[in-house]
Amino acid sequence: MSGPAGGTARAATTTDVVCLGESMVTFLPSQPGRLADVPSFGRGIGGAESNVACALAAAGHRAAWVGRVGADGFGDHLVETIGGYGVDTSAVRRDPERPTGIYFRTATDRGAGAHEVAYYRAGSAASAMSPANVPYEEVFAGRVLHLSGITAALSADCLELVRELTAPRPGRPLVSFDVNHRPHLWRGGPADASVLLELARRCDLVFVGEDEAEEAWGIVGAEAIRAALPEPAVVVVKRGSAGATVFASGLRPGPRSSNAGGAENDGAEFAPDTVTPVPALRVDVVAAVGAGDAFAAGFLSATLRGLPVRDRVRHGHLMAAAVLTVPGDLTEPPARDHADRLVALDDEAWGRLRLGPGWTAADRAPEEVRTP
Repeated sequence: MSGPAGGTARAATTTDVVCLGESMVTFLPSQPGRLADVPSFGRGIGGAESNVACALAAAGHRAAWVGRVGADGFGDHLVETIGGYGVDTSAVRRDPERPTGIYFRTATDRGAGAHEVAYYRAGSAASAMSPANVPYEEVFAGRVLHLSGITAALSADCLELVRELTAPRPGRPLVSFDVNHRPHLWRGGPADASVLLELARRCDLVFVGEDEAEEAWGIVGAEAIRAALPEPAVVVVKRGSAGATVFASGLRPGPRSSNAGGAENDGAEFAPDTVTPVPALRVDVVAAVGAGDAFAAGFLSATLRGLPVRDRVRHGHLMAAAVLTVPGDLTEPPARDHADRLVALDDEAWGRLRLGPGWTAADRAPEEVRTP
């Protein structure tokens, strides 16, 4: 096993969330247009799991990122930048034989027809992650372990790793899983995207978009998604501009129920779901990249604080709105007391909110946030 990458020292106190996955150096266009026409790019970082770790650390939580990068300048940049957000990077490993992944993208929304992404990640250091070279004692050190389907798509070894990490075991932390279906990663990959359904069913908290559930599994509608994912204690169905619907169940433990999320629930009886729909905010979008990761971070942050389900979703919406109103994948989230004031608004006031660039300024009271 290769040595640790360095970065911030591991805190003596318990880690709140450990995020495992690939982070890459991303090159952001200096202007809109085709990749062929963009004259220059600015350097940033990108990676679903490290984005979540950075957002959580910026929000005041103890977050760690576990990954694998090359022994190169891009790897240095990733470790230093992610560590700069306050994330513990001491469990990151350096690979002397494989490079750090990079990618270029256009300025348009990922869902737009003109959107282009050029990945240079085949054979990357992260694709070599496996059960044999990941430090399990570090991975399971937090109250929550956050994973995504992107890691499972990188290689057969990565898929085996995610299967190992989602397997039921005594003392397993709450396992959070963002489906993050990326069709281009599964073409010719280790398995069909249907493996994401298998993995999600082994987790405690699942984030999935209605659009990706239909694309990956042919499942349409929030209720049908929950029916396909009966085991997780919490399923968050993201519905785009319609908001999100959360299905949260209780378990009356049976003889083989092994953890709070029901990763192994043979013999357990499911209590009826509590279904909580929460409308989205109206946002003046600058760039629609990184919003899903920010939503997950906001929801996890509120979960760690023990807030009600509705408030967890609202914090997710607010964290996503912070990213949507800046050009890159990451930004400083609103101060906690500022976000709490907005979350506490009644339904009518929440529905009137419209957030634009600069809305996260700490000195802006709820009534000063832009409204129509």
